[in-house]
Amino acid sequence: MIILKKTNLTAKTIKEISKIKNEPKWMTEFRLKSYEKFLELHNPNFGPELKIDFSDINYYKRIDDKVHNTWEDVPKEARNTFKEIGLPDAEAKYLAGIGAQFESEVIYHNMLKELVDKNVIFCDTDTALKEYPELFKTYFNNLVKYDENKYTALNGAVWSGGTFIYIPPNTHLNRPLQSYFRINSKNMGQFERTIIIVDENSDLHYMEGCTAPTYTSDSLHAAVVEIYVKKNAKCRYTTIQNWSSDVYNLVTKRAIVEECGLMEWIDGNIGSKINMKYPSCILNGEYAKGNCISIAVAGENQIQDTGAKMIHLAPNTTSSIISKSIACHGGNATYRGTVNISSKAHNSKSTVKCDTIILDKESKSDTIPQNKIANTSSIIEHEATVSKIDEDKLFYLMSRGLSEDKARELLIMGFIERFREELPMEYAVELNALLKNYF
Repeated sequence: MIILKKTNLTAKTIKEISKIKNEPKWMTEFRLKSYEKFLELHNPNFGPELKIDFSDINYYKRIDDKVHNTWEDVPKEARNTFKEIGLPDAEAKYLAGIGAQFESEVIYHNMLKELVDKNVIFCDTDTALKEYPELFKTYFNNLVKYDENKYTALNGAVWSGGTFIYIPPNTHLNRPLQSYFRINSKNMGQFERTIIIVDENSDLHYMEGCTAPTYTSDSLHAAVVEIYVKKNAKCRYTTIQNWSSDVYNLVTKRAIVEECGLMEWIDGNIGSKINMKYPSCILNGEYAKGNCISIAVAGENQIQDTGAKMIHLAPNTTSSIISKSIACHGGNATYRGTVNISSKAHNSKSTVKCDTIILDKESKSDTIPQNKIANTSSIIEHEATVSKIDEDKLFYLMSRGLSEDKARELLIMGFIERFREELPMEYAVELNALLKNYF
């Protein structure tokens, strides 16, 4: 086991991480450049206040120096954790491949032989750096730059783990690929880097799960995701984020979509102390499409600052954002989104629908949209609603024999039905179980 103990992050720490991982010189230099930018940049000037003590974070922890392809070889602590979550069973039933990250490194990875036969690349990002160096350099730090904000810079400096996927042209997968990320230690930082390339006329459904136990001190998750959707390709990225209530979840996720491509974000945000996440689509080719369907549930001492960004750069592009937010027990659920239709994106259209339900007097919600059109042939439609539980519907259900709690639960599940119907059955069942803990 290798642990870099809590310390002020220094250039020496960066070099040590790179040395442990046996990286090429250019990556060490990239990390140091990112670290210098991290020191320069301040926290975002929007959203909730971030009070992170960077000297109180463990930046790297590895419990094994190998990536295993059988669960029996995974160290016992991690194996038992993933068995409790049900990961091995899920893999056997409906996944084409799976990767599992524990702390800073991926420790389990496997996929079906049929994917190997199709020349699909599905591995952890560290392995991709070593085994596919030219492909890696082409797409790494190309869509999300290290100097965009303080947390992309931090990720650039200390990134470890994550998923690398390449789907060759004209390739179709019958089952999803999945990665699971687990923070299991107190004061842990996790900084995975995910790169996905879906080449022309291909498709991918990728699913991501995240959990952590609760401690009395804070942890930090600052990931970067870069997705490339080529001509006539399709990518669906499904996330159920259930970090514990002591995790700062500060993630940058972005996709670029070429001609007639489709990017779909299915984004579930249940846990974390403060969550700032805005999946983005850059619609770069004519007739490109971007969709985001999300839910955010803010409970006691939680701030969910979430939304989506759609950037239209080409003609005849379309986008859709459907955001469902629930605030309860004094939580704060805020939608923050951007739609930008450029001067060249003629005849484009975007629809935004934000619905929030507030379950008590102590909770709050805000809708903060930024919509821009730079031509006269495009359209943006934006609708937002804020409501409480409908007392008439509640009374009606109770008059049919349901308890108040059961009737309330039924109405809330109906409120997020548009999101749940986009999930695979196993994820929908998991979502139902998670939400019952709130209500």
